Amino acid sequence: MSEHVTRRQFFKVTGGIAAGTGLGVGVIGNADAATAADAGQSVLPYKKKAVGVAAKMALNTPVQFSFPDAASPCVAIKMGKRVPGGIGPDGDIVAYSVLCTHMGCPTAYEQKSRTFKCACHYSTFDAEMAGQMICGQATENLPQIVLEYSAKNDSITAVAVKGLIHGRQSNVL
Repeated sequence: MSEHVTRRQFFKVTGGIAAGTGLGVGVIGNADAATAADAGQSVLPYKKKAVGVAAKMALNTPVQFSFPDAASPCVAIKMGKRVPGGIGPDGDIVAYSVLCTHMGCPTAYEQKSRTFKCACHYSTFDAEMAGQMICGQATENLPQIVLEYSAKNDSITAVAVKGLIHGRQSNVL
């Protein structure tokens, strides 16, 4: 006994199969994407580094150090007022990589304007606004060094980097 399948029935069944397959592939694809995103958000193995003592930092004067390695120049600054990402008793101490995000030239902190300026291509970054790019060739903010403050001994320690240091695929070599 032979059954006759109408055109409408054929498209309903094959369309349902195709849709089910597409959903299955979409779910598998999303699972793979979630796994990749999770892997990208892993915590990098930064080795903590002492930066200084908060009470000994002069107002609006950069304190130089290297983090996360010797090839990564940074500065910490006591801004004198609470700023985004700031730590310390007044939430006013921040630190940044001084390598410009455009081509990696070293920037210089200008005390009067409270900005970092790149002499190579004239990019300018705001030290009071999380290293935000103000103008110039750069398209990214300066990487901000994540600091920890210990009230017990008034110490400041570099623990991580928020952003990517120029020329690196990962901030940890």
